[in-house]
Amino acid sequence: MNVTRKNTDDLNAVITVAIYKSDYTYRIDNMMKEYQKQTELPGFRKGTVPMSVIVQKYRQPLFLDEVNKAIQADLNKYFQQEKLDLLGNPLPVVVENRDWEAEKLEFDFEIALAPTFDIDLEGLGEITQYKIIADDNMLNEQLARMQKQYGKMTPNEVFEKGNDVTGTFRNEDKAIDSPATISFDIFKDPKTENLFLGKKVGDVITLNTKGLFADDHQLMEYLKVSHDDVHGLDIDVDFTIEEINAIEPAELNQELFDKLFGEGNVSSVEEVKAKIKQDAEKQFEGQANQQFLNDVTEGLLHNTKFDLPAEFLKKWIQTVGEKQLTLEEAEAEYARSENGLRYQLIEGKVMSSNNLQINFEELKAYAAEMIKMQMAQFGQMDPSTADIDGIVARVLGNQEEVKRLSDQVMSEKMLALYKSKVKSTVKEVNYQEFVAASYGE
Repeated sequence: MNVTRKNTDDLNAVITVAIYKSDYTYRIDNMMKEYQKQTELPGFRKGTVPMSVIVQKYRQPLFLDEVNKAIQADLNKYFQQEKLDLLGNPLPVVVENRDWEAEKLEFDFEIALAPTFDIDLEGLGEITQYKIIADDNMLNEQLARMQKQYGKMTPNEVFEKGNDVTGTFRNEDKAIDSPATISFDIFKDPKTENLFLGKKVGDVITLNTKGLFADDHQLMEYLKVSHDDVHGLDIDVDFTIEEINAIEPAELNQELFDKLFGEGNVSSVEEVKAKIKQDAEKQFEGQANQQFLNDVTEGLLHNTKFDLPAEFLKKWIQTVGEKQLTLEEAEAEYARSENGLRYQLIEGKVMSSNNLQINFEELKAYAAEMIKMQMAQFGQMDPSTADIDGIVARVLGNQEEVKRLSDQVMSEKMLALYKSKVKSTVKEVNYQEFVAASYGE
Protein backbone atom coordinates (compact mmCIF):
# COMPACT_ATOMS: atom_id res chain seq x y z
CA MET A 1 0.00 0.00 0.00
CA ASN A 2 1.37 3.41 -1.00
CA VAL A 3 -0.87 6.02 0.60
CA THR A 4 0.16 9.35 2.10
CA ARG A 5 -1.84 12.15 3.71
CA LYS A 6 -1.18 15.87 3.82
CA ASN A 7 -3.38 17.93 6.11
CA THR A 8 -4.26 21.31 4.64
CA ASP A 9 -5.87 22.42 7.91
CA ASP A 10 -7.59 20.83 10.93
CA LEU A 11 -10.60 19.74 8.88
CA ASN A 12 -9.25 19.08 5.38
CA ALA A 13 -6.57 16.86 3.91
CA VAL A 14 -5.38 15.42 0.62
CA ILE A 15 -4.81 11.66 0.33
CA THR A 16 -2.38 10.51 -2.36
CA VAL A 17 -2.48 6.92 -3.63
CA ALA A 18 0.50 5.74 -5.69
CA ILE A 19 -0.05 2.86 -8.11
CA TYR A 20 2.93 1.18 -9.85
CA LYS A 21 2.66 -0.38 -13.28
CA SER A 22 4.40 -3.53 -12.08
CA ASP A 23 1.60 -4.06 -9.51
CA TYR A 24 -1.07 -4.76 -12.10
CA THR A 25 0.55 -5.39 -15.51
CA TYR A 26 0.92 -9.14 -15.00
CA ARG A 27 -2.76 -9.47 -14.06
CA ILE A 28 -3.86 -7.61 -17.17
CA ASP A 29 -1.56 -9.74 -19.35
CA ASN A 30 -3.04 -12.93 -17.89
CA MET A 31 -6.61 -11.69 -18.37
CA MET A 32 -5.93 -10.79 -22.01
CA LYS A 33 -4.56 -14.30 -22.60
CA GLU A 34 -7.82 -15.68 -21.22
CA TYR A 35 -9.81 -13.28 -23.39
CA GLN A 36 -7.80 -14.45 -26.43
CA LYS A 37 -8.76 -18.09 -25.74
CA GLN A 38 -12.46 -17.22 -25.59
CA THR A 39 -12.79 -14.51 -28.27
CA GLU A 40 -14.31 -15.17 -31.70
CA LEU A 41 -14.22 -12.54 -34.44
CA PRO A 42 -15.16 -12.66 -38.15
CA GLY A 43 -12.28 -14.28 -40.04
CA PHE A 44 -10.78 -15.90 -36.91
CA ARG A 45 -11.58 -19.14 -35.15
CA LYS A 46 -12.07 -19.17 -31.40
CA GLY A 47 -8.66 -18.75 -29.73
CA THR A 48 -6.82 -17.55 -32.87
CA VAL A 49 -7.55 -13.81 -32.71
CA PRO A 50 -4.18 -11.98 -32.75
CA MET A 51 -3.05 -10.60 -29.39
CA SER A 52 -2.65 -7.15 -30.98
CA VAL A 53 -6.42 -7.13 -31.64
CA ILE A 54 -7.15 -8.26 -28.06
CA VAL A 55 -4.87 -5.56 -26.67
CA GLN A 56 -6.52 -2.86 -28.75
CA LYS A 57 -10.01 -3.99 -27.78
CA TYR A 58 -9.64 -4.90 -24.09
CA ARG A 59 -6.43 -3.58 -22.56
CA GLN A 60 -7.56 0.00 -21.71
CA PRO A 61 -10.84 -0.92 -19.95
CA LEU A 62 -9.09 -3.77 -18.09
CA PHE A 63 -6.31 -1.41 -17.11
CA LEU A 64 -8.72 1.25 -15.79
CA ASP A 65 -10.70 -1.37 -13.88
CA GLU A 66 -7.56 -2.77 -12.21
CA VAL A 67 -6.32 0.69 -11.28
CA ASN A 68 -9.70 1.57 -9.77
CA LYS A 69 -9.77 -1.66 -7.74
CA ALA A 70 -6.25 -1.02 -6.48
CA ILE A 71 -7.10 2.56 -5.45
CA GLN A 72 -10.26 1.53 -3.60
CA ALA A 73 -8.49 -1.32 -1.81
CA ASP A 74 -5.64 0.96 -0.68
CA LEU A 75 -8.01 3.71 0.46
CA ASN A 76 -10.21 1.32 2.45
CA LYS A 77 -7.20 -0.30 4.11
CA TYR A 78 -5.68 3.09 4.94
CA PHE A 79 -8.89 4.47 6.48
CA GLN A 80 -9.29 1.35 8.62
CA GLN A 81 -5.72 1.49 9.84
CA GLU A 82 -5.75 5.22 10.57
CA LYS A 83 -9.29 5.13 12.07
CA LEU A 84 -10.12 8.42 10.40
CA ASP A 85 -13.51 9.96 11.16
CA LEU A 86 -14.53 11.31 7.75
CA LEU A 87 -17.36 13.57 6.65
CA GLY A 88 -18.74 12.63 3.25
CA ASN A 89 -16.67 10.54 0.82
CA PRO A 90 -13.24 11.20 -0.73
CA LEU A 91 -13.43 13.48 -3.77
CA PRO A 92 -10.96 12.73 -6.59
CA VAL A 93 -8.81 15.60 -7.78
CA VAL A 94 -9.15 15.81 -11.57
CA VAL A 95 -5.86 15.76 -13.52
CA GLU A 96 -5.85 16.77 -17.15
CA ASN A 97 -3.66 14.90 -19.69
CA ARG A 98 -2.51 12.18 -17.30
CA ASP A 99 0.25 9.90 -18.68
CA TRP A 100 -1.43 6.51 -18.24
CA GLU A 101 1.70 4.70 -19.47
CA ALA A 102 3.92 6.06 -16.69
CA GLU A 103 5.54 3.52 -14.35
CA LYS A 104 4.09 5.35 -11.33
CA LEU A 105 0.59 6.84 -11.24
CA GLU A 106 -0.49 9.10 -8.39
CA PHE A 107 -4.12 9.89 -7.57
CA ASP A 108 -5.11 12.64 -5.15
CA PHE A 109 -8.34 12.70 -3.14
CA GLU A 110 -9.72 15.50 -1.01
CA ILE A 111 -11.13 14.35 2.34
CA ALA A 112 -12.88 16.15 5.18
CA LEU A 113 -12.19 15.26 8.80
CA ALA A 114 -14.85 15.41 11.50
CA PRO A 115 -14.22 18.26 13.97
CA THR A 116 -13.18 17.59 17.56
CA PHE A 117 -15.23 19.18 20.34
CA ASP A 118 -16.51 18.58 23.87
CA ILE A 119 -20.06 18.16 25.15
CA ASP A 120 -21.13 19.98 28.32
CA LEU A 121 -24.58 18.74 29.31
CA GLU A 122 -24.41 20.36 32.74
CA GLY A 123 -23.60 23.73 31.21
CA LEU A 124 -26.79 24.05 29.16
CA GLY A 125 -28.58 26.02 31.84
CA GLU A 126 -31.90 25.03 33.38
CA ILE A 127 -34.40 23.41 31.01
CA THR A 128 -38.06 22.87 31.83
CA GLN A 129 -39.49 19.37 32.07
CA TYR A 130 -43.22 19.70 31.54
CA LYS A 131 -45.70 17.48 33.36
CA ILE A 132 -49.00 17.81 31.49
CA ILE A 133 -52.09 17.41 33.64
CA ALA A 134 -55.54 16.49 32.37
CA ASP A 135 -57.59 19.18 34.18
CA ASP A 136 -61.31 19.22 34.91
CA ASN A 137 -62.16 21.13 31.71
CA MET A 138 -60.42 18.51 29.58
CA LEU A 139 -62.05 15.62 31.44
CA ASN A 140 -65.52 17.13 31.09
CA GLU A 141 -64.97 17.84 27.37
CA GLN A 142 -63.74 14.31 26.75
CA LEU A 143 -66.69 12.85 28.66
CA ALA A 144 -69.10 14.93 26.57
CA ARG A 145 -67.40 13.68 23.37
CA MET A 146 -67.85 10.10 24.52
CA GLN A 147 -71.53 10.73 25.16
CA LYS A 148 -71.91 12.17 21.64
CA GLN A 149 -69.90 9.33 20.11
CA TYR A 150 -72.29 6.73 21.55
CA GLY A 151 -75.39 8.91 21.32
CA LYS A 152 -78.40 8.52 19.05
CA MET A 153 -77.89 10.12 15.62
CA THR A 154 -80.80 11.50 13.61
CA PRO A 155 -80.37 12.98 10.09
CA ASN A 156 -81.56 16.57 9.64
CA GLU A 157 -82.41 18.31 6.39
CA VAL A 158 -81.64 21.76 7.79
CA PHE A 159 -78.84 22.68 10.20
CA GLU A 160 -79.97 23.60 13.71
CA LYS A 161 -77.95 24.69 16.72
CA GLY A 162 -76.15 21.73 18.31
CA ASN A 163 -76.08 19.62 15.13
CA ASP A 164 -72.93 18.00 13.73
CA VAL A 165 -72.05 18.25 10.06
CA THR A 166 -69.96 16.11 7.74
CA GLY A 167 -68.43 17.60 4.62
CA THR A 168 -65.22 18.58 2.87
CA PHE A 169 -62.87 21.53 3.32
CA ARG A 170 -61.44 22.81 0.03
CA ASN A 171 -58.98 25.44 -1.13
CA GLU A 172 -57.59 25.05 -4.64
CA ASP A 173 -54.50 27.26 -4.17
CA LYS A 174 -53.30 25.26 -1.14
CA ALA A 175 -54.47 21.92 -2.61
CA ILE A 176 -56.77 21.37 0.37
CA ASP A 177 -59.41 18.67 -0.16
CA SER A 178 -60.05 17.28 3.31
CA PRO A 179 -63.19 15.39 4.46
CA ALA A 180 -64.19 16.10 8.07
CA THR A 181 -66.96 15.70 10.60
CA ILE A 182 -67.23 18.73 12.85
CA SER A 183 -69.02 19.59 16.04
CA PHE A 184 -69.01 23.29 16.75
CA ASP A 185 -67.21 23.23 20.07
CA ILE A 186 -63.99 22.87 18.05
CA PHE A 187 -64.13 26.46 16.82
CA LYS A 188 -62.57 29.32 18.76
CA ASP A 189 -65.51 31.67 18.19
CA PRO A 190 -68.90 30.20 19.19
CA LYS A 191 -70.52 32.51 16.61
CA THR A 192 -69.02 30.36 13.82
CA GLU A 193 -71.97 28.00 14.32
CA ASN A 194 -74.33 30.80 13.30
CA LEU A 195 -72.92 30.69 9.75
CA PHE A 196 -74.41 27.19 9.37
CA LEU A 197 -77.89 27.93 10.75
CA GLY A 198 -80.56 27.12 8.17
CA LYS A 199 -78.07 25.60 5.71
CA LYS A 200 -78.82 22.37 3.84
CA VAL A 201 -76.88 19.48 2.34
CA GLY A 202 -74.95 20.79 -0.70
CA ASP A 203 -74.61 24.33 0.66
CA VAL A 204 -71.12 25.84 0.85
CA ILE A 205 -69.89 27.94 3.79
CA THR A 206 -66.68 29.98 3.49
CA LEU A 207 -64.49 30.14 6.59
CA ASN A 208 -61.23 32.00 7.21
CA THR A 209 -58.49 29.95 8.85
CA LYS A 210 -56.98 32.78 10.92
CA GLY A 211 -58.16 32.23 14.48
CA LEU A 212 -60.63 29.55 13.38
CA PHE A 213 -59.51 27.17 16.14
CA ALA A 214 -58.31 27.88 19.66
CA ASP A 215 -55.15 25.95 18.72
CA ASP A 216 -53.87 26.52 15.17
CA HIS A 217 -52.43 22.99 15.21
CA GLN A 218 -55.98 21.73 14.71
CA LEU A 219 -55.62 22.96 11.12
CA MET A 220 -53.29 20.00 10.62
CA GLU A 221 -56.08 17.62 11.67
CA TYR A 222 -59.01 19.21 9.83
CA LEU A 223 -57.33 20.67 6.72
CA LYS A 224 -54.38 18.24 6.44
CA VAL A 225 -51.86 21.06 6.10
CA SER A 226 -48.28 20.75 7.36
CA HIS A 227 -47.05 22.02 10.70
CA ASP A 228 -44.96 24.66 8.97
CA ASP A 229 -48.05 26.04 7.23
CA VAL A 230 -50.43 26.29 10.20
CA HIS A 231 -48.71 29.16 12.00
CA GLY A 232 -50.49 32.34 10.99
CA LEU A 233 -52.30 30.66 8.08
CA ASP A 234 -54.75 33.24 6.73
CA ILE A 235 -56.79 31.85 3.82
CA ASP A 236 -60.42 31.21 2.98
CA VAL A 237 -61.61 27.60 2.82
CA ASP A 238 -64.95 26.40 1.47
CA PHE A 239 -66.81 23.77 3.49
CA THR A 240 -69.37 21.79 1.46
CA ILE A 241 -72.06 20.21 3.66
CA GLU A 242 -72.64 16.53 2.88
CA GLU A 243 -74.52 15.36 6.01
CA ILE A 244 -76.33 17.05 8.89
CA ASN A 245 -77.02 15.08 12.06
CA ALA A 246 -78.71 15.82 15.34
CA ILE A 247 -77.17 13.83 18.19
CA GLU A 248 -78.84 12.94 21.47
CA PRO A 249 -75.98 12.26 23.92
CA ALA A 250 -75.85 8.83 25.53
CA GLU A 251 -76.80 8.63 29.19
CA LEU A 252 -74.02 8.30 31.75
CA ASN A 253 -75.00 4.83 32.92
CA GLN A 254 -73.48 1.37 33.28
CA GLU A 255 -74.34 0.46 29.70
CA LEU A 256 -72.18 3.32 28.40
CA PHE A 257 -69.39 2.55 30.90
CA ASP A 258 -69.26 -1.07 29.71
CA LYS A 259 -69.07 0.01 26.08
CA LEU A 260 -66.22 2.36 26.86
CA PHE A 261 -64.05 0.24 29.16
CA GLY A 262 -65.35 -3.32 29.11
CA GLU A 263 -67.99 -4.99 31.23
CA GLY A 264 -67.73 -4.21 34.95
CA ASN A 265 -64.40 -2.37 34.77
CA VAL A 266 -65.86 1.07 35.55
CA SER A 267 -69.03 1.80 37.52
CA SER A 268 -69.24 5.57 38.10
CA VAL A 269 -68.60 8.93 36.43
CA GLU A 270 -65.73 9.53 38.86
CA GLU A 271 -64.08 6.28 37.77
CA VAL A 272 -64.61 7.19 34.11
CA LYS A 273 -62.88 10.52 34.67
CA ALA A 274 -60.04 8.80 36.54
CA LYS A 275 -59.57 6.41 33.62
CA ILE A 276 -59.63 9.27 31.08
CA LYS A 277 -57.13 11.20 33.19
CA GLN A 278 -54.78 8.20 33.45
CA ASP A 279 -54.86 7.48 29.71
CA ALA A 280 -54.52 11.13 28.69
CA GLU A 281 -51.60 11.86 31.01
CA LYS A 282 -49.79 8.75 29.82
CA GLN A 283 -50.15 10.01 26.25
CA PHE A 284 -49.10 13.52 27.31
CA GLU A 285 -45.94 12.13 28.91
CA GLY A 286 -44.63 11.17 25.47
CA GLN A 287 -45.28 14.68 24.15
CA ALA A 288 -43.60 16.27 27.16
CA ASN A 289 -40.58 13.99 26.81
CA GLN A 290 -40.26 14.86 23.13
CA GLN A 291 -40.38 18.55 23.94
CA PHE A 292 -37.65 18.07 26.56
CA LEU A 293 -35.52 16.27 23.97
CA ASN A 294 -36.15 19.10 21.50
CA ASP A 295 -35.18 21.75 24.06
CA VAL A 296 -31.98 19.90 24.99
CA THR A 297 -31.17 19.50 21.30
CA GLU A 298 -31.59 23.25 20.70
CA GLY A 299 -29.42 23.96 23.74
CA LEU A 300 -26.67 21.65 22.51
CA LEU A 301 -26.75 23.18 19.03
CA HIS A 302 -26.49 26.66 20.52
CA ASN A 303 -23.78 25.87 23.11
CA THR A 304 -21.57 23.40 21.23
CA LYS A 305 -19.31 25.39 18.96
CA PHE A 306 -17.17 23.84 16.20
CA ASP A 307 -16.26 24.53 12.60
CA LEU A 308 -17.29 22.37 9.66
CA PRO A 309 -15.40 21.84 6.37
CA ALA A 310 -18.12 23.78 4.59
CA GLU A 311 -16.44 24.20 1.21
CA PHE A 312 -15.65 20.49 0.94
CA LEU A 313 -19.19 19.53 1.98
CA LYS A 314 -20.71 21.81 -0.65
CA LYS A 315 -18.56 20.17 -3.34
CA TRP A 316 -19.48 16.73 -2.00
CA ILE A 317 -23.20 17.57 -2.00
CA GLN A 318 -22.89 18.40 -5.70
CA THR A 319 -21.88 14.78 -6.44
CA VAL A 320 -24.07 12.57 -4.22
CA GLY A 321 -27.49 12.87 -5.85
CA GLU A 322 -28.89 11.29 -8.96
CA LYS A 323 -27.95 14.40 -10.90
CA GLN A 324 -25.04 16.81 -10.53
CA LEU A 325 -26.06 19.95 -8.64
CA THR A 326 -24.86 23.42 -9.45
CA LEU A 327 -22.77 25.17 -6.81
CA GLU A 328 -25.72 27.44 -6.00
CA GLU A 329 -28.01 24.43 -5.49
CA ALA A 330 -25.39 22.72 -3.32
CA GLU A 331 -24.97 25.84 -1.20
CA ALA A 332 -28.73 26.01 -0.65
CA GLU A 333 -28.85 22.33 0.29
CA TYR A 334 -25.93 22.79 2.69
CA ALA A 335 -27.71 25.70 4.38
CA ARG A 336 -30.81 23.50 4.84
CA SER A 337 -28.89 20.53 6.21
CA GLU A 338 -26.13 22.16 8.27
CA ASN A 339 -27.98 22.06 11.61
CA GLY A 340 -28.95 18.43 11.01
CA LEU A 341 -25.32 17.51 10.34
CA ARG A 342 -24.17 19.41 13.41
CA TYR A 343 -26.65 17.55 15.59
CA GLN A 344 -25.66 14.18 14.10
CA LEU A 345 -22.09 14.92 15.18
CA ILE A 346 -23.21 16.12 18.61
CA GLU A 347 -25.47 13.08 19.07
CA GLY A 348 -22.65 10.74 18.07
CA LYS A 349 -20.34 12.44 20.58
CA VAL A 350 -22.96 12.12 23.34
CA MET A 351 -23.36 8.40 22.58
CA SER A 352 -19.64 7.65 22.48
CA SER A 353 -18.80 9.78 25.53
CA ASN A 354 -21.49 8.07 27.61
CA ASN A 355 -21.10 4.58 26.10
CA LEU A 356 -24.72 4.49 24.89
CA GLN A 357 -25.17 1.26 22.94
CA ILE A 358 -27.99 -1.08 21.98
CA ASN A 359 -27.65 -4.84 22.20
CA PHE A 360 -29.91 -7.38 20.54
CA GLU A 361 -31.62 -8.44 23.78
CA GLU A 362 -32.63 -4.85 24.51
CA LEU A 363 -34.03 -4.47 21.02
CA LYS A 364 -35.90 -7.76 21.30
CA ALA A 365 -37.41 -6.81 24.68
CA TYR A 366 -38.46 -3.38 23.40
CA ALA A 367 -40.10 -4.90 20.31
CA ALA A 368 -41.97 -7.40 22.52
CA GLU A 369 -43.37 -4.61 24.74
CA MET A 370 -44.47 -2.61 21.69
CA ILE A 371 -46.26 -5.65 20.27
CA LYS A 372 -47.99 -6.39 23.58
CA MET A 373 -49.33 -2.82 23.75
CA GLN A 374 -50.56 -2.98 20.16
CA MET A 375 -52.29 -6.32 20.78
CA ALA A 376 -53.92 -4.95 23.94
CA GLN A 377 -55.48 -2.15 21.89
CA PHE A 378 -57.30 -4.86 19.91
CA GLY A 379 -58.47 -6.71 23.02
CA GLN A 380 -55.71 -9.34 23.16
CA MET A 381 -54.74 -8.78 26.78
CA ASP A 382 -52.81 -11.98 27.50
CA PRO A 383 -50.99 -13.24 24.39
CA SER A 384 -48.75 -16.27 24.77
CA THR A 385 -44.97 -15.98 24.89
CA ALA A 386 -44.76 -18.10 21.75
CA ASP A 387 -47.06 -15.72 19.86
CA ILE A 388 -45.05 -12.67 20.95
CA ASP A 389 -41.72 -14.32 20.12
CA GLY A 390 -42.97 -15.26 16.66
CA ILE A 391 -44.07 -11.72 15.87
CA VAL A 392 -40.82 -10.28 17.27
CA ALA A 393 -38.78 -12.61 15.04
CA ARG A 394 -40.70 -11.44 11.95
CA VAL A 395 -40.36 -7.77 12.92
CA LEU A 396 -36.62 -8.04 13.57
CA GLY A 397 -36.20 -9.77 10.23
CA ASN A 398 -37.11 -6.50 8.54
CA GLN A 399 -34.12 -4.13 8.40
CA GLU A 400 -36.30 -1.02 8.16
CA GLU A 401 -38.15 -2.06 11.32
CA VAL A 402 -34.86 -2.80 13.08
CA LYS A 403 -33.65 0.71 12.20
CA ARG A 404 -36.90 2.31 13.37
CA LEU A 405 -36.95 0.41 16.68
CA SER A 406 -33.23 1.04 17.26
CA ASP A 407 -33.81 4.77 16.85
CA GLN A 408 -36.64 4.62 19.39
CA VAL A 409 -34.54 2.67 21.92
CA MET A 410 -31.63 5.07 21.53
CA SER A 411 -33.98 8.04 21.89
CA GLU A 412 -35.14 6.62 25.24
CA LYS A 413 -31.53 6.14 26.34
CA MET A 414 -30.72 9.73 25.34
CA LEU A 415 -33.79 10.99 27.21
CA ALA A 416 -32.76 9.12 30.38
CA LEU A 417 -29.22 10.48 30.09
CA TYR A 418 -30.40 14.06 29.60
CA LYS A 419 -32.81 13.82 32.55
CA SER A 420 -29.97 12.62 34.77
CA LYS A 421 -27.34 15.14 33.66
CA VAL A 422 -29.10 18.28 32.41
CA LYS A 423 -30.26 20.77 35.01
CA SER A 424 -34.04 20.95 34.83
CA THR A 425 -37.17 22.04 36.65
CA VAL A 426 -40.43 20.10 36.57
CA LYS A 427 -43.45 22.29 35.80
CA GLU A 428 -47.07 21.13 35.90
CA VAL A 429 -49.28 22.59 33.14
CA ASN A 430 -52.53 21.75 31.41
CA TYR A 431 -52.46 20.90 27.72
CA GLN A 432 -53.29 24.41 26.51
CA GLU A 433 -50.51 25.86 28.66
CA PHE A 434 -48.09 23.25 27.30
CA VAL A 435 -48.95 24.16 23.69
CA ALA A 436 -48.51 27.86 24.45
CA ALA A 437 -45.14 27.26 26.13
CA SER A 438 -43.86 24.88 23.45
CA TYR A 439 -45.01 26.72 20.34
CA GLY A 440 -45.29 30.27 21.60
CA GLU A 441 -48.99 30.41 20.97
